[in-house]
Amino acid sequence: MKRDLLTWVRRTIERHQLFTIGEKLVVGVSGGPDSLCLLHVLHQSVSEYGLQLHVAHLHHGIRGAEADADTSFVRETASAWELPCTVERVNVPALAAKPGIALEEIARQARYAFLARVARQIGAHTIAVGHNGDDQTETVLMHWLRGAGLAGLRGMLPVTPLDTLRLPLLPAAEQPDTCGLRLVRPLLEVPRAQIEAYCLAHGLKPRFDRSNLDTTFHRNRLRHKLLPLLETYNPQVRDILRRSARVIADDYALLRASLEQAWTQTVIAEGERSIEFDLTAWRELPRSLQRASLREAVHRLRHGLRNVSFVHIEDALWLAREKSTGAQATLPQGLMLTLGYDRLVVAEEECEPSPPNLPLLHAPRLTLPVPGAVTLPNTDWRVETALLTHAELPAGWEVNADRWQAFLDAEEAGVELHLRPRQSGDRFQPLGMGGRTAELSAFMINVKLPQELRSRWPLLVGRSGIAWVVGYRQDERTRVTAATQRVLQLRFHRLTRGAR
Repeated sequence: MKRDLLTWVRRTIERHQLFTIGEKLVVGVSGGPDSLCLLHVLHQSVSEYGLQLHVAHLHHGIRGAEADADTSFVRETASAWELPCTVERVNVPALAAKPGIALEEIARQARYAFLARVARQIGAHTIAVGHNGDDQTETVLMHWLRGAGLAGLRGMLPVTPLDTLRLPLLPAAEQPDTCGLRLVRPLLEVPRAQIEAYCLAHGLKPRFDRSNLDTTFHRNRLRHKLLPLLETYNPQVRDILRRSARVIADDYALLRASLEQAWTQTVIAEGERSIEFDLTAWRELPRSLQRASLREAVHRLRHGLRNVSFVHIEDALWLAREKSTGAQATLPQGLMLTLGYDRLVVAEEECEPSPPNLPLLHAPRLTLPVPGAVTLPNTDWRVETALLTHAELPAGWEVNADRWQAFLDAEEAGVELHLRPRQSGDRFQPLGMGGRTAELSAFMINVKLPQELRSRWPLLVGRSGIAWVVGYRQDERTRVTAATQRVLQLRFHRLTRGAR
Protein backbone atom coordinates (compact mmCIF):
# COMPACT_ATOMS: atom_id res chain seq x y z
CA MET A 1 0.00 0.00 0.00
CA LYS A 2 2.80 2.42 0.90
CA ARG A 3 4.57 1.82 -2.36
CA ASP A 4 1.39 2.27 -4.39
CA LEU A 5 0.46 5.62 -2.85
CA LEU A 6 4.00 6.97 -2.99
CA THR A 7 4.27 5.92 -6.63
CA TRP A 8 0.98 7.66 -7.35
CA VAL A 9 2.06 10.87 -5.65
CA ARG A 10 5.55 10.96 -7.14
CA ARG A 11 4.13 10.39 -10.60
CA THR A 12 1.86 13.44 -10.11
CA ILE A 13 4.80 15.50 -8.80
CA GLU A 14 7.01 14.65 -11.76
CA ARG A 15 4.35 14.80 -14.50
CA HIS A 16 3.19 18.24 -13.47
CA GLN A 17 6.49 19.56 -12.11
CA LEU A 18 4.92 20.48 -8.78
CA PHE A 19 8.22 21.39 -7.10
CA THR A 20 11.73 22.42 -7.89
CA ILE A 21 14.56 20.74 -6.04
CA GLY A 22 15.31 22.41 -2.72
CA GLU A 23 12.47 24.94 -2.71
CA LYS A 24 10.53 26.15 0.32
CA LEU A 25 7.06 24.63 0.49
CA VAL A 26 4.08 25.69 2.60
CA VAL A 27 1.91 22.68 3.48
CA GLY A 28 -1.68 23.36 4.51
CA VAL A 29 -2.47 20.94 7.36
CA SER A 30 -5.90 20.74 8.98
CA GLY A 31 -5.07 17.59 10.95
CA GLY A 32 -7.42 15.36 8.94
CA PRO A 33 -6.39 12.23 6.99
CA ASP A 34 -5.69 14.00 3.68
CA SER A 35 -3.41 16.76 4.95
CA LEU A 36 -1.67 14.47 7.46
CA CYS A 37 -0.98 11.91 4.71
CA LEU A 38 0.30 14.70 2.46
CA LEU A 39 2.63 16.04 5.14
CA HIS A 40 3.94 12.54 5.89
CA VAL A 41 4.58 11.74 2.21
CA LEU A 42 6.40 15.05 1.68
CA HIS A 43 8.37 14.58 4.88
CA GLN A 44 9.42 11.13 3.66
CA SER A 45 10.46 12.70 0.34
CA VAL A 46 12.59 15.51 1.78
CA SER A 47 15.83 13.75 0.95
CA GLU A 48 14.66 13.01 -2.61
CA TYR A 49 13.40 16.51 -3.44
CA GLY A 50 15.35 18.55 -0.90
CA LEU A 51 12.17 20.36 0.17
CA GLN A 52 12.06 22.85 3.03
CA LEU A 53 8.65 22.17 4.54
CA HIS A 54 6.66 24.72 6.54
CA VAL A 55 3.38 23.65 8.17
CA ALA A 56 0.44 26.11 8.06
CA HIS A 57 -2.78 25.60 10.03
CA LEU A 58 -5.85 27.86 10.11
CA HIS A 59 -8.33 27.75 13.01
CA HIS A 60 -11.66 28.78 11.46
CA GLY A 61 -13.34 29.62 14.74
CA ILE A 62 -16.21 27.27 13.93
CA ARG A 63 -16.03 24.01 15.93
CA GLY A 64 -15.09 25.16 19.39
CA ALA A 65 -13.09 22.70 21.51
CA GLU A 66 -12.70 20.24 18.63
CA ALA A 67 -11.03 22.91 16.49
CA ASP A 68 -8.80 23.85 19.44
CA ALA A 69 -7.75 20.21 19.69
CA ASP A 70 -7.03 20.12 15.94
CA THR A 71 -4.72 23.10 16.34
CA SER A 72 -2.86 21.46 19.24
CA PHE A 73 -2.52 18.24 17.24
CA VAL A 74 -0.98 20.03 14.24
CA ARG A 75 1.44 21.97 16.45
CA GLU A 76 2.54 18.77 18.21
CA THR A 77 2.93 16.85 14.95
CA ALA A 78 5.03 19.61 13.40
CA SER A 79 7.19 19.76 16.52
CA ALA A 80 7.64 15.97 16.61
CA TRP A 81 8.72 15.99 12.95
CA GLU A 82 10.95 19.03 13.55
CA LEU A 83 9.08 21.24 11.11
CA PRO A 84 8.36 24.97 11.48
CA CYS A 85 4.67 25.75 11.93
CA THR A 86 2.47 28.84 11.59
CA VAL A 87 -1.00 28.88 13.16
CA GLU A 88 -3.60 31.60 12.74
CA ARG A 89 -7.20 32.05 13.84
CA VAL A 90 -9.92 33.71 11.76
CA ASN A 91 -13.50 34.32 12.82
CA VAL A 92 -15.14 32.76 9.77
CA PRO A 93 -18.72 32.86 11.20
CA ALA A 94 -18.36 36.63 11.52
CA LEU A 95 -17.25 36.88 7.88
CA ALA A 96 -20.24 34.73 6.87
CA ALA A 97 -22.73 36.90 8.78
CA LYS A 98 -23.56 38.99 5.70
CA PRO A 99 -26.58 37.82 3.66
CA GLY A 100 -25.82 35.57 0.71
CA ILE A 101 -22.42 34.37 1.96
CA ALA A 102 -22.10 30.60 2.43
CA LEU A 103 -20.01 29.40 5.36
CA GLU A 104 -18.23 26.81 3.20
CA GLU A 105 -17.19 29.36 0.58
CA ILE A 106 -15.96 32.06 2.92
CA ALA A 107 -14.00 29.43 4.90
CA ARG A 108 -12.32 28.32 1.65
CA GLN A 109 -11.38 31.87 0.74
CA ALA A 110 -10.08 32.65 4.23
CA ARG A 111 -7.94 29.50 4.10
CA TYR A 112 -6.33 30.42 0.77
CA ALA A 113 -5.70 33.97 1.97
CA PHE A 114 -3.98 32.61 5.08
CA LEU A 115 -1.80 30.21 3.09
CA ALA A 116 -0.78 33.06 0.75
CA ARG A 117 0.22 35.23 3.73
CA VAL A 118 2.36 32.44 5.18
CA ALA A 119 4.06 31.90 1.82
CA ARG A 120 4.89 35.60 1.61
CA GLN A 121 6.20 35.63 5.19
CA ILE A 122 8.67 32.79 4.65
CA GLY A 123 9.60 33.59 1.05
CA ALA A 124 7.95 30.52 -0.51
CA HIS A 125 6.32 30.40 -3.94
CA THR A 126 4.50 27.05 -3.68
CA ILE A 127 1.68 25.91 -1.40
CA ALA A 128 0.66 22.24 -1.16
CA VAL A 129 -2.84 21.20 -0.10
CA GLY A 130 -4.37 17.77 0.44
CA HIS A 131 -7.19 17.63 -2.11
CA ASN A 132 -7.62 14.00 -3.15
CA GLY A 133 -9.22 12.03 -5.95
CA ASP A 134 -12.61 11.86 -4.26
CA ASP A 135 -12.53 15.62 -3.70
CA GLN A 136 -11.97 15.93 -7.44
CA THR A 137 -14.96 13.69 -8.19
CA GLU A 138 -17.18 15.75 -5.89
CA THR A 139 -15.94 19.03 -7.38
CA VAL A 140 -16.63 17.96 -10.98
CA LEU A 141 -20.10 16.72 -10.04
CA MET A 142 -20.85 19.87 -8.07
CA HIS A 143 -19.78 22.08 -10.99
CA TRP A 144 -21.84 20.02 -13.42
CA LEU A 145 -24.95 20.40 -11.27
CA ARG A 146 -24.32 24.14 -11.06
CA GLY A 147 -24.16 24.38 -14.86
CA ALA A 148 -20.45 25.08 -15.38
CA GLY A 149 -18.70 25.13 -18.73
CA LEU A 150 -15.40 23.49 -19.62
CA ALA A 151 -13.45 25.61 -17.12
CA GLY A 152 -15.56 24.28 -14.26
CA LEU A 153 -15.80 20.70 -15.53
CA ARG A 154 -11.99 20.46 -15.44
CA GLY A 155 -12.37 20.26 -11.70
CA MET A 156 -9.26 21.10 -9.70
CA LEU A 157 -5.87 21.18 -11.40
CA PRO A 158 -2.60 19.69 -10.11
CA VAL A 159 -1.06 23.18 -10.38
CA THR A 160 -3.02 26.43 -10.11
CA PRO A 161 -1.66 29.99 -10.06
CA LEU A 162 -3.08 31.31 -6.81
CA ASP A 163 -4.02 34.65 -8.35
CA THR A 164 -6.58 32.87 -10.57
CA LEU A 165 -8.57 31.74 -7.51
CA ARG A 166 -11.35 34.20 -6.79
CA LEU A 167 -11.51 35.61 -3.24
CA PRO A 168 -14.21 38.25 -3.71
CA LEU A 169 -15.99 37.70 -0.38
CA LEU A 170 -13.04 38.71 1.77
CA PRO A 171 -12.79 42.30 3.04
CA ALA A 172 -10.25 44.47 1.23
CA ALA A 173 -7.95 44.39 4.27
CA GLU A 174 -7.90 40.57 4.09
CA GLN A 175 -7.01 40.33 0.41
CA PRO A 176 -3.58 38.69 0.08
CA ASP A 177 -0.81 39.31 -2.43
CA THR A 178 -1.10 36.14 -4.53
CA CYS A 179 1.02 37.20 -7.52
CA GLY A 180 3.55 34.51 -8.43
CA LEU A 181 2.25 31.95 -5.90
CA ARG A 182 1.35 28.40 -6.97
CA LEU A 183 -1.12 26.01 -5.37
CA VAL A 184 -0.24 22.33 -5.92
CA ARG A 185 -2.24 19.18 -5.18
CA PRO A 186 0.04 16.10 -5.00
CA LEU A 187 -2.82 13.77 -3.86
CA LEU A 188 -5.26 14.76 -6.60
CA GLU A 189 -5.16 11.33 -8.27
CA VAL A 190 -5.32 9.32 -5.01
CA PRO A 191 -8.73 8.02 -3.81
CA ARG A 192 -9.74 8.78 -0.22
CA ALA A 193 -9.75 5.06 0.71
CA GLN A 194 -6.10 4.79 -0.33
CA ILE A 195 -5.21 7.75 1.89
CA GLU A 196 -7.00 6.27 4.90
CA ALA A 197 -5.22 2.94 4.36
CA TYR A 198 -1.88 4.79 4.16
CA CYS A 199 -2.53 6.52 7.49
CA LEU A 200 -3.41 3.21 9.11
CA ALA A 201 -0.34 1.44 7.71
CA HIS A 202 1.98 4.17 9.04
CA GLY A 203 0.42 4.53 12.45
CA LEU A 204 -0.85 8.04 11.70
CA LYS A 205 -3.84 9.09 13.81
CA PRO A 206 -5.52 11.98 12.05
CA ARG A 207 -8.20 14.16 13.58
CA PHE A 208 -11.84 13.61 12.64
CA ASP A 209 -13.95 16.59 11.61
CA ARG A 210 -17.57 15.87 12.53
CA SER A 211 -18.76 18.65 10.24
CA ASN A 212 -17.89 16.38 7.31
CA LEU A 213 -20.98 14.35 8.25
CA ASP A 214 -23.31 17.34 8.23
CA THR A 215 -25.44 16.95 5.10
CA THR A 216 -26.76 20.50 5.35
CA PHE A 217 -23.51 21.36 3.56
CA HIS A 218 -23.81 20.96 -0.21
CA ARG A 219 -20.57 19.03 -0.71
CA ASN A 220 -21.45 16.61 2.10
CA ARG A 221 -24.81 15.84 0.48
CA LEU A 222 -22.99 14.95 -2.72
CA ARG A 223 -20.50 12.82 -0.81
CA HIS A 224 -22.89 10.89 1.42
CA LYS A 225 -26.08 10.75 -0.65
CA LEU A 226 -25.74 11.48 -4.38
CA LEU A 227 -22.47 9.68 -5.18
CA PRO A 228 -23.49 6.43 -3.42
CA LEU A 229 -26.72 6.58 -5.42
CA LEU A 230 -24.84 7.08 -8.69
CA GLU A 231 -22.62 4.11 -7.84
CA THR A 232 -25.70 1.88 -7.94
CA TYR A 233 -25.91 2.81 -11.66
CA ASN A 234 -22.17 2.52 -12.32
CA PRO A 235 -19.72 1.44 -9.58
CA GLN A 236 -16.91 3.18 -11.48
CA VAL A 237 -18.60 6.60 -11.53
CA ARG A 238 -15.87 8.23 -9.40
CA ASP A 239 -13.11 7.12 -11.78
CA ILE A 240 -15.21 8.14 -14.78
CA LEU A 241 -15.71 11.66 -13.45
CA ARG A 242 -11.99 12.03 -12.74
CA ARG A 243 -11.04 10.77 -16.19
CA SER A 244 -13.54 13.14 -17.78
CA ALA A 245 -11.99 16.01 -15.85
CA ARG A 246 -8.51 15.17 -17.19
CA VAL A 247 -9.76 15.04 -20.80
CA ILE A 248 -11.76 18.25 -20.41
CA ALA A 249 -8.72 19.99 -18.90
CA ASP A 250 -6.75 19.24 -22.07
CA ASP A 251 -9.63 20.34 -24.30
CA TYR A 252 -9.97 23.56 -22.32
CA ALA A 253 -6.25 24.25 -22.68
CA LEU A 254 -6.64 24.02 -26.47
CA LEU A 255 -9.66 26.34 -26.40
CA ARG A 256 -7.79 28.77 -24.17
CA ALA A 257 -4.85 28.92 -26.58
CA SER A 258 -7.25 29.56 -29.46
CA LEU A 259 -9.00 32.26 -27.43
CA GLU A 260 -5.74 34.05 -26.69
CA GLN A 261 -4.93 34.12 -30.40
CA ALA A 262 -8.44 35.30 -31.29
CA TRP A 263 -8.25 37.96 -28.59
CA THR A 264 -5.20 39.58 -30.15
CA GLN A 265 -6.86 39.47 -33.58
CA THR A 266 -10.24 40.94 -32.62
CA VAL A 267 -9.76 43.28 -29.62
CA ILE A 268 -9.06 46.84 -30.77
CA ALA A 269 -9.27 48.62 -27.39
CA GLU A 270 -9.08 47.37 -23.80
CA GLY A 271 -9.34 49.43 -20.64
CA GLU A 272 -10.50 49.14 -17.04
CA ARG A 273 -14.09 50.04 -17.95
CA SER A 274 -14.57 48.74 -21.48
CA ILE A 275 -13.35 46.23 -24.06
CA GLU A 276 -14.00 46.77 -27.78
CA PHE A 277 -13.90 44.12 -30.51
CA ASP A 278 -13.65 44.63 -34.26
CA LEU A 279 -17.19 43.55 -35.16
CA THR A 280 -16.37 42.06 -38.56
CA ALA A 281 -13.41 40.07 -37.21
CA TRP A 282 -15.42 38.93 -34.16
CA ARG A 283 -18.30 37.70 -36.31
CA GLU A 284 -15.87 35.59 -38.35
CA LEU A 285 -14.85 33.62 -35.23
CA PRO A 286 -16.36 30.17 -34.60
CA ARG A 287 -19.33 30.35 -32.23
CA SER A 288 -17.31 28.65 -29.46
CA LEU A 289 -14.69 31.42 -29.54
CA GLN A 290 -17.36 34.11 -29.75
CA ARG A 291 -18.90 32.77 -26.56
CA ALA A 292 -15.52 32.39 -24.89
CA SER A 293 -14.48 35.93 -25.84
CA LEU A 294 -17.63 37.43 -24.27
CA ARG A 295 -17.02 35.50 -21.06
CA GLU A 296 -13.39 36.61 -21.09
CA ALA A 297 -14.42 40.24 -21.52
CA VAL A 298 -16.72 40.03 -18.48
CA HIS A 299 -14.00 38.22 -16.51
CA ARG A 300 -11.40 40.89 -17.28
CA LEU A 301 -13.69 43.80 -16.45
CA ARG A 302 -15.07 42.26 -13.25
CA HIS A 303 -12.17 39.96 -12.27
CA GLY A 304 -14.45 36.94 -12.16
CA LEU A 305 -17.65 35.41 -13.52
CA ARG A 306 -19.70 35.41 -10.34
CA ASN A 307 -23.46 35.61 -11.08
CA VAL A 308 -22.83 35.39 -14.84
CA SER A 309 -25.21 32.71 -16.05
CA PHE A 310 -25.53 30.70 -19.25
CA VAL A 311 -28.59 32.77 -20.19
CA HIS A 312 -26.70 36.08 -19.85
CA ILE A 313 -23.96 34.99 -22.24
CA GLU A 314 -26.27 33.24 -24.72
CA ASP A 315 -28.59 36.25 -24.98
CA ALA A 316 -25.60 38.54 -25.55
CA LEU A 317 -24.12 36.09 -28.07
CA TRP A 318 -27.32 35.94 -30.10
CA LEU A 319 -27.67 39.72 -30.17
CA ALA A 320 -24.01 40.24 -31.16
CA ARG A 321 -24.35 37.75 -34.02
CA GLU A 322 -27.76 38.74 -35.36
CA LYS A 323 -28.63 42.34 -34.53
CA SER A 324 -27.47 45.65 -36.00
CA THR A 325 -26.01 48.95 -34.85
CA GLY A 326 -27.40 50.27 -31.57
CA ALA A 327 -28.65 46.94 -30.21
CA GLN A 328 -27.81 46.29 -26.55
CA ALA A 329 -27.83 43.37 -24.11
CA THR A 330 -27.67 43.71 -20.34
CA LEU A 331 -24.95 41.76 -18.57
CA PRO A 332 -24.58 41.28 -14.79
CA GLN A 333 -22.56 43.50 -12.46
CA GLY A 334 -23.41 46.72 -14.25
CA LEU A 335 -22.07 45.73 -17.68
CA MET A 336 -23.68 46.25 -21.07
CA LEU A 337 -22.97 44.81 -24.52
CA THR A 338 -23.50 47.34 -27.31
CA LEU A 339 -23.29 46.90 -31.08
CA GLY A 340 -21.62 49.82 -32.79
CA TYR A 341 -21.17 50.47 -36.49
CA ASP A 342 -17.86 48.64 -36.73
CA ARG A 343 -17.29 47.30 -33.22
CA LEU A 344 -18.74 45.25 -30.42
CA VAL A 345 -18.38 46.85 -26.99
CA VAL A 346 -18.61 45.30 -23.52
CA ALA A 347 -18.50 48.12 -21.00
CA GLU A 348 -19.92 49.59 -17.83
CA GLU A 349 -23.41 50.91 -18.48
CA GLU A 350 -22.48 54.59 -18.11
CA CYS A 351 -19.24 54.25 -20.12
CA GLU A 352 -19.33 56.03 -23.47
CA PRO A 353 -17.80 53.90 -26.25
CA SER A 354 -15.05 55.47 -28.31
CA PRO A 355 -16.15 56.69 -31.76
CA PRO A 356 -15.62 54.27 -34.66
CA ASN A 357 -12.43 54.66 -36.63
CA LEU A 358 -13.90 55.44 -40.03
CA PRO A 359 -13.02 57.84 -42.87
CA LEU A 360 -15.42 60.50 -41.61
CA LEU A 361 -15.23 63.95 -43.14
CA HIS A 362 -14.51 66.78 -40.71
CA ALA A 363 -14.51 69.48 -43.39
CA PRO A 364 -17.16 71.02 -45.69
CA ARG A 365 -15.12 70.10 -48.78
CA LEU A 366 -11.91 68.27 -49.63
CA THR A 367 -10.47 68.49 -53.15
CA LEU A 368 -8.90 65.28 -54.51
CA PRO A 369 -5.84 65.42 -56.75
CA VAL A 370 -5.97 63.04 -59.72
CA PRO A 371 -3.67 61.21 -59.64
CA GLY A 372 -2.47 61.80 -56.09
CA ALA A 373 -3.26 61.34 -52.43
CA VAL A 374 -4.62 63.36 -49.52
CA THR A 375 -5.25 62.69 -45.83
CA LEU A 376 -8.73 63.30 -44.42
CA PRO A 377 -8.51 66.10 -41.81
CA ASN A 378 -8.37 65.00 -38.17
CA THR A 379 -8.30 61.30 -39.06
CA ASP A 380 -5.71 58.61 -39.76
CA TRP A 381 -7.34 57.85 -43.13
CA ARG A 382 -5.88 58.67 -46.54
CA VAL A 383 -7.45 58.52 -49.99
CA GLU A 384 -5.34 57.74 -53.07
CA THR A 385 -6.36 58.20 -56.69
CA ALA A 386 -4.88 56.74 -59.85
CA LEU A 387 -5.71 56.63 -63.57
CA LEU A 388 -5.56 53.20 -65.23
CA THR A 389 -6.18 51.68 -68.61
CA HIS A 390 -8.43 48.67 -68.98
CA ALA A 391 -5.35 46.45 -69.27
CA GLU A 392 -3.99 47.78 -65.97
CA LEU A 393 -7.07 46.85 -63.93
CA PRO A 394 -6.19 44.32 -61.17
CA ALA A 395 -7.53 40.78 -61.25
CA GLY A 396 -10.97 40.52 -59.66
CA TRP A 397 -11.74 44.22 -59.99
CA GLU A 398 -15.30 43.47 -61.07
CA VAL A 399 -16.07 41.77 -57.75
CA ASN A 400 -14.06 44.31 -55.71
CA ALA A 401 -14.27 42.76 -52.23
CA ASP A 402 -12.71 45.90 -50.68
CA ARG A 403 -15.55 48.26 -49.72
CA TRP A 404 -13.10 51.18 -49.42
CA GLN A 405 -12.05 50.92 -53.06
CA ALA A 406 -13.88 51.89 -56.24
CA PHE A 407 -13.26 51.75 -60.01
CA LEU A 408 -15.03 54.49 -61.96
CA ASP A 409 -15.19 55.62 -65.56
CA ALA A 410 -12.79 58.57 -65.44
CA GLU A 411 -14.52 60.53 -68.21
CA GLU A 412 -17.92 60.27 -66.53
CA ALA A 413 -16.52 61.09 -63.09
CA GLY A 414 -14.67 64.15 -64.38
CA VAL A 415 -11.36 65.68 -63.42
CA GLU A 416 -12.59 68.05 -60.71
CA LEU A 417 -13.33 65.68 -57.88
CA HIS A 418 -13.96 66.44 -54.23
CA LEU A 419 -15.36 64.91 -51.07
CA ARG A 420 -18.17 66.53 -49.14
CA PRO A 421 -20.80 65.52 -46.58
CA ARG A 422 -24.46 65.18 -47.49
CA GLN A 423 -26.67 68.14 -48.35
CA SER A 424 -30.41 68.59 -48.24
CA GLY A 425 -32.10 67.11 -51.31
CA ASP A 426 -29.12 64.94 -52.39
CA ARG A 427 -30.00 62.27 -54.95
CA PHE A 428 -27.96 59.83 -57.05
CA GLN A 429 -28.38 56.81 -59.30
CA PRO A 430 -27.27 53.74 -57.25
CA LEU A 431 -25.40 51.18 -59.34
CA GLY A 432 -27.63 48.26 -60.22
CA MET A 433 -30.93 50.21 -60.25
CA GLY A 434 -30.99 50.70 -64.01
CA GLY A 435 -30.47 54.47 -63.87
CA ARG A 436 -33.33 55.18 -61.44
CA THR A 437 -32.57 57.93 -58.94
CA ALA A 438 -32.88 57.59 -55.18
CA GLU A 439 -32.89 60.02 -52.30
CA LEU A 440 -29.56 59.82 -50.48
CA SER A 441 -31.27 60.02 -47.09
CA ALA A 442 -33.45 57.00 -47.91
CA PHE A 443 -30.45 55.10 -49.25
CA MET A 444 -28.50 55.69 -46.01
CA ILE A 445 -31.43 54.37 -44.00
CA ASN A 446 -31.77 51.29 -46.23
CA VAL A 447 -28.09 50.35 -45.88
CA LYS A 448 -28.37 50.90 -42.08
CA LEU A 449 -25.75 53.61 -41.92
CA PRO A 450 -25.98 54.79 -38.28
CA GLN A 451 -27.77 58.12 -37.97
CA GLU A 452 -24.97 59.71 -35.96
CA LEU A 453 -22.52 59.09 -38.86
CA ARG A 454 -24.64 60.31 -41.79
CA SER A 455 -23.80 64.01 -41.48
CA ARG A 456 -20.05 63.31 -41.73
CA TRP A 457 -20.08 60.47 -44.24
CA PRO A 458 -17.84 61.22 -47.27
CA LEU A 459 -19.45 61.51 -50.68
CA LEU A 460 -17.34 61.58 -53.83
CA VAL A 461 -18.72 64.30 -56.08
CA GLY A 462 -17.77 64.78 -59.74
CA ARG A 463 -19.09 66.12 -63.01
CA SER A 464 -22.57 64.62 -62.70
CA GLY A 465 -23.02 64.92 -58.96
CA ILE A 466 -22.53 62.13 -56.43
CA ALA A 467 -20.24 59.55 -58.04
CA TRP A 468 -19.73 57.29 -55.00
CA VAL A 469 -21.25 56.97 -51.56
CA VAL A 470 -17.92 55.91 -50.11
CA GLY A 471 -17.93 52.38 -48.77
CA TYR A 472 -21.42 51.61 -50.08
CA ARG A 473 -22.43 52.26 -53.69
CA GLN A 474 -21.15 54.13 -56.74
CA ASP A 475 -23.35 55.95 -59.22
CA GLU A 476 -24.65 54.03 -62.25
CA ARG A 477 -23.30 56.69 -64.63
CA THR A 478 -19.70 56.08 -63.51
CA ARG A 479 -19.63 52.33 -63.96
CA VAL A 480 -16.76 50.89 -66.02
CA THR A 481 -17.91 49.41 -69.34
CA ALA A 482 -16.23 47.97 -72.42
CA ALA A 483 -16.30 51.46 -73.90
CA THR A 484 -14.42 53.01 -70.97
CA GLN A 485 -11.12 54.56 -72.09
CA ARG A 486 -9.62 55.41 -68.70
CA VAL A 487 -10.45 54.10 -65.23
CA LEU A 488 -10.31 56.17 -62.07
CA GLN A 489 -9.22 54.06 -59.10
CA LEU A 490 -9.89 55.39 -55.58
CA ARG A 491 -8.76 53.69 -52.40
CA PHE A 492 -9.26 54.73 -48.78
CA HIS A 493 -6.89 53.20 -46.23
CA ARG A 494 -5.78 53.78 -42.66
CA LEU A 495 -2.27 55.09 -42.12
CA THR A 496 0.18 53.17 -40.00
CA ARG A 497 1.65 55.02 -37.03
CA GLY A 498 4.38 57.41 -38.12
CA ALA A 499 3.28 57.43 -41.79
CA ARG A 500 1.17 60.60 -41.69
